[in-house]
Amino acid sequence: MHLLCPSHHLPEAQSRGFEVNGVALLAARRDGQVYTYRNQCPHRGIRLEWQADQFLDSSASLIQCARHGALFLIESGECVAGPCAGESLQALPCREDAQGIWLLNLPQPPSSTGRRRSM
Repeated sequence: MHLLCPSHHLPEAQSRGFEVNGVALLAARRDGQVYTYRNQCPHRGIRLEWQADQFLDSSASLIQCARHGALFLIESGECVAGPCAGESLQALPCREDAQGIWLLNLPQPPSSTGRRRSM
């Protein structure tokens, strides 16, 4: 397990980026629940945010790819609009306790081939 941050560093309806084991991640909190994903759009394999820790749309109800406008459900990572509709972000299991938000499994570092990995 890997501690991402204390719980108060991810308030309700907010998102935050992390890097663990050389892998870019994002966490978002919705209705008190934390969801973590690999920070990689399934459309082009690029990072999702347009500014540091800015992953949510203006309503804070969807994760948004800043490059192509794809929209993803926070609860499942499923793309519901945009060029990758029907695909999903890669979910990473996490849990939250009194110490903070924990990533349960360390993600594998990106391959050295530079090729996009399928989701």
